[in-house]
Amino acid sequence: MAAPSAPGHHVEITETFVRFYVFHAQTLDRCLDQGQRESFPEKEHQAFLTEVRSRMGDMLAVNPVVKGKAEEESSRVLALAESYLKKPSKDLSGQIAHERAALKTKLVALSDLLAVFRAL
Repeated sequence: MAAPSAPGHHVEITETFVRFYVFHAQTLDRCLDQGQRESFPEKEHQAFLTEVRSRMGDMLAVNPVVKGKAEEESSRVLALAESYLKKPSKDLSGQIAHERAALKTKLVALSDLLAVFRAL
């Protein structure tokens, strides 16, 4: 998929960013909450995560710096989740809480921006 370039695609790009952060936040939530893992099968969660990561990569191809930041953040979150699921620890729980708080801040800002874009 070619990266959207027309000004009207700002909604689509912002929606994809929101989904990107939602699925990463859910990945961290699933580490600490058995109910989260049971409510949505891992296979489906991984499929949605893979799809949104691919879509982000396509959209961000026009800006290698932002693409690199998104890829680095995604890799960091996924590695943290994997480490925690292999060997849970209080230290990793703290790191998860820290990452989750950062994702929440981004989600709030992007959700507000998306609401404004949709109202235009």
